[in-house]
Amino acid sequence: MKKYLVTLASFLIMLCTGGVYAWSIFVPPLKDEHGLHTAQTQLVFGFTIATFALVMILAGKIEKKHGPRITAIIGAALFTLGYLLASFSGGKVGLLLVGIGILSGAGIAFGYVTSLATPIKWFPDYKGLITGISVAGFGGGAILLSWIVKVMLGNGQPVLQIFRIVGISYGIIVFLSALLFSVPEKTQTVYAGSSQSVAKLLRDSKIWALFLAMFAGTFAGLLVIGNLKPIGLNFGVSETYATTAISFLAIGNMVGRVLWGFVSDKLGGRRSVLLALILLTLFTLLIIPGSQSDLTFLFIPFLVGLGFGANFVLFAAEVTQLYGIDNLGTIYPYVFLSYGFAGIIGPSVGGWLFDLTHSYTIPILLSAVICAIGVLIFQFMIPIWKEN
Repeated sequence: MKKYLVTLASFLIMLCTGGVYAWSIFVPPLKDEHGLHTAQTQLVFGFTIATFALVMILAGKIEKKHGPRITAIIGAALFTLGYLLASFSGGKVGLLLVGIGILSGAGIAFGYVTSLATPIKWFPDYKGLITGISVAGFGGGAILLSWIVKVMLGNGQPVLQIFRIVGISYGIIVFLSALLFSVPEKTQTVYAGSSQSVAKLLRDSKIWALFLAMFAGTFAGLLVIGNLKPIGLNFGVSETYATTAISFLAIGNMVGRVLWGFVSDKLGGRRSVLLALILLTLFTLLIIPGSQSDLTFLFIPFLVGLGFGANFVLFAAEVTQLYGIDNLGTIYPYVFLSYGFAGIIGPSVGGWLFDLTHSYTIPILLSAVICAIGVLIFQFMIPIWKEN
């Protein structure tokens, strides 16, 4: 029974912290109510993702030393504090960066690393699938939060007040879920000597292949996610459909995480990574405006989410396979750093290019090219025919 409660707790924490992917729904009210530029809103989003990735390293070490319960409680406190600070920011970019970008980003890291590393210790024979189920909550977080925020904005609530409500309510849920965490007395170790120093990891070509491939996949996805609603509006999609597209992308993201976990267990991690990056490249290109209707615009973000979700299952499962379950929380954060770099660069570059060209066509093309380069790099550094 414990292992199912742990999986449920992980899913709930992921569901709350995954609301970060609904960020684009905050962009219009931040611009309208407080005069922020598109690039500024994306800088906040990028800082959140970067902090999330950077703090994962520290959170992983704390989780291994003090256990998942304390680590997740720290995450709940940081997340709530960050959103409360943002709610009293008066719309000032600096305070939003500290509150949402740094404090809540750190809170997400603490919650994420425990929710990723803990359930897999209870299900060592189903690494891909259990990872997919756990992180599916993170993908689904945008569905829940975008719906909540849409209702609140429709009722005339100011965006900063919404930050306060989200911070308090979500923080309580994460705290209560953390109390359900426990670990089995003995966990399986797949790779005996897998505790590695940072210097040794930096000399490992497998880590660099995973790092660069994850950067490519998350760069493309985050550029779209951080700008999705403005992209729809810029391409002539109605307000309702542009907002609803956030939920469709989140649904694809959530479904993709479970689906790719299953695919990984069947095809192997490296083949699955190549397939996922190729599909994400193609799906991203479909966003470029042509003859699509409002309904078509809903379907395309779903596909992008489907491809994007693979990043958070396949690379974690591959790290577990290569370095052992016990070391996922300490080694995976170094691969996950690529997500932080993508978070800073992708959305910000997308917003900057839009401010420069008044179109999202060039940013979308750039994201597809980066993703395609990731395919080539990964194929070159870890050929699929070397996979066991």
